[in-house]
Amino acid sequence: MKMRKDLRLRSITMVILMAVLVWSVTLETCIARQGRHWRHNHRSSSDLSDSLSSKKPKSHGNSYHSSHNNNNNHHNKSKPKPKPKPKPKQKTPPKADDNNSPVVAQPPKNQPPSLPPLKGSQVFNVMDFGAKGDGKCDDTKAFEAAWAAACKVEASMMTIPPGYTFLVGPISFSGPYCQANIVFQLDGTIIAPTDTKSWGKGLLWWIEFTKLKGIKVQGNGVIDGRGSGWWQQDYPFIDGETKLIVPLNNSVQKNPPLPIRSELDWKMPSIKPTALRFYGSVGVEVSGITIQNSPQCHLKFDNCIDVEVHDMSVSSPGDSPNTDGIHLQNSRDVLIHSTTLACGDDCISIQTGCSNVFVHNVNCGPGHGISIGSLGKDSTKACVSNITVRDVAMHNTMTGVRIKTWQGGVGSVKGILFSNIQLNEVQLPIVIDQFYCDHSKCKNQTSAVAVEGVTYERIKGTYTVKPVHFACSDNFPCVDVQLSAIELKPVQEKYHMSDPFCWQTFGELSTPTLPPIDCLQIGKPPRNKVQSDHDVC
Repeated sequence: MKMRKDLRLRSITMVILMAVLVWSVTLETCIARQGRHWRHNHRSSSDLSDSLSSKKPKSHGNSYHSSHNNNNNHHNKSKPKPKPKPKPKQKTPPKADDNNSPVVAQPPKNQPPSLPPLKGSQVFNVMDFGAKGDGKCDDTKAFEAAWAAACKVEASMMTIPPGYTFLVGPISFSGPYCQANIVFQLDGTIIAPTDTKSWGKGLLWWIEFTKLKGIKVQGNGVIDGRGSGWWQQDYPFIDGETKLIVPLNNSVQKNPPLPIRSELDWKMPSIKPTALRFYGSVGVEVSGITIQNSPQCHLKFDNCIDVEVHDMSVSSPGDSPNTDGIHLQNSRDVLIHSTTLACGDDCISIQTGCSNVFVHNVNCGPGHGISIGSLGKDSTKACVSNITVRDVAMHNTMTGVRIKTWQGGVGSVKGILFSNIQLNEVQLPIVIDQFYCDHSKCKNQTSAVAVEGVTYERIKGTYTVKPVHFACSDNFPCVDVQLSAIELKPVQEKYHMSDPFCWQTFGELSTPTLPPIDCLQIGKPPRNKVQSDHDVC
């Protein structure tokens, strides 16, 4: 029995030893397999990193180190997936402007602008809006449509191309909801209709720009008012200074023939339009264009601020009635220069409400010179101040530099300078007329628009009627009138000639004048009626 027990114990021990041996061998095998699996996974991760790095631009000598260092963090993540963001951009086809280079290689700030174009790049051609430009079809609606499109875009341009003639009826290019700094590029020709139907009972303007900020009209084009049909109805036209011009031996007809014979058989409205008008606008510029044959004024600025007119021209016959070249009213900060003005009335007319006006390098003639006024008509208040007119040439004009006011008006004209004016056969070079009247007879009245602080210097040339005419009010004499370097020589033509004339004019002669202006009263008037507070500007 004892022997069996020992044998059984030995057997159990052997089984246990064998079991332990088998377990240990199995454990080593598992550990070895796990080690091989980890090393395999490690190599796979490295291979993946190398694969990703191979897609980047090659960098010889540093490719492994950069790949290894950039992918160290992937070892601690369960799924080291590459970021896919470069691939979609590379698959997107490049734009034509990219010159077929990869989009990812383009710096963002150098890429072309996206559509639509940036502000200010839009150009609106009237031909694209249905204009015919044949001078026969009415293009008014096409102009209106082009403006409506340009109006919405800041610094846009509306173009009227060269080589075309556009028949356009009365039209208003209006704000105030338009964007700023619009350019009206006029290189073609715009003509006005000559039928009465287009004008109804009459309009004060033909082409108007109103309530705009930064409007520029420029180009080499023409605005033709075709006004001869209107002129006949206003003929003969009487200027207030016509009474001073007396013909010699009836050599000048009282009513000369019409300047241009109208081809129209019907009567135009009695109200005549201005060709081009700007109203209530700020930052206005007109340059390059020609305005011709307007029924009335050619270019008018009313209630405008910051105006510049340069390198443009006005052209109408010298006897076309009431066809002012440039007309200013209730406007300030105005600059007019480098222009040629030929018309049948004032080359430049400066009306009430104007201040800070500078005119220089202007050619005037034919016409009625450069005038301040007429002011105070129908007993109204007029205020004009700080006006400079210099470096101007005038030829064959009725007057040179003139101030004209109606009896009965109130207000004042002050701070006026006329300098370096060259005259060639001008009938009345220097005029102040406080008794202005363009009717056959006007009522005498005591009140007047006061005139003070007017300087004339370096006014030289020839005259054909009277060198100086100062006719000032008894109750409100002209004061502080300064004259220097006045040299005016007579040229006998077809009119009676007169000596300088002064009435109630006070001031100073800084230098001798030719001819002598002895009628000017030196100093100040002994008595001068004072305007009421209501009448003072």
